[in-house]
Amino acid sequence: QVQLVESGGGLVQTGGSLRLSCAASGRTLSSYAVGWFRQAPGKEREFVAAISASGGVSGYADSVKGRFTISRDNAKNAVYLQTNILKPDDTGVYYCAVRATSHWYCRQQHEYNYWGQGTQVTVSP
Repeated sequence: QVQLVESGGGLVQTGGSLRLSCAASGRTLSSYAVGWFRQAPGKEREFVAAISASGGVSGYADSVKGRFTISRDNAKNAVYLQTNILKPDDTGVYYCAVRATSHWYCRQQHEYNYWGQGTQVTVSP
């Protein structure tokens, strides 16, 4: 079992930045891929970014490519999402999730086995 806790969300103006953190307990993350997903009000949850177990491979949604950066510190059992040049469309609840069955990341939500409770990101115009 893996417990995930997201933090770092908040209210920010357009163009601002936030660094989201995902802290894990119960199991080491170093063997698993981790993803970030988000859900905007009235919309389905969507893929944002993900990273392989080693940290050597990562992928991004087209909407955030060039603005967001995912990273991980396996020594701290944590994964991060640096969000820059934020836009109102980035508003939503951001979730981290662990793909406990593979070292490799993917974009499909159903492949992820453990989820955190989410952290709210609100970007004002």
